[in-house]
Amino acid sequence: MDVILIKKADNLGDAGETVNVARGYARNYLVPRGIAVVADDSNRRRLAEDARWDDQRSAKARRAAQELAAGFADVSCTIAVQASEEERLYGSVGEREIAQALAAQGREVDHKQIQLEEPIKQLGVYTVPLRLHAEVEVPIKVWVVKAES
Repeated sequence: MDVILIKKADNLGDAGETVNVARGYARNYLVPRGIAVVADDSNRRRLAEDARWDDQRSAKARRAAQELAAGFADVSCTIAVQASEEERLYGSVGEREIAQALAAQGREVDHKQIQLEEPIKQLGVYTVPLRLHAEVEVPIKVWVVKAES
């Protein structure tokens, strides 16, 4: 029986692929769980229409992210932290602290959009990527300075 996968299925394929499976597997497992639909003309047309709408939504979101990225082109933020004489931080600076510093400047971002490889543990200037969309990333400068005691 031919089915069209709606979701990625292990050992079968990715979403959108048409695969041939046993009738019982399709009827009792794949279709009731929403993993696949029967491969008939109406479902093919519906999935093609859904894919077209998804492409339009993605293009609109990408354009909005590119416009937002233009506003972040020259953004930098300063974070004052407690540090030792060797310029090691007592703790670390992570995504949430950077998001809070940007929010204090009036630039709201979700901390999940900040792409730190690892938390910052030294004083200095860091270039941190800000991912606004899967295809749109903008670097921001983060200044980590010693707080006045």
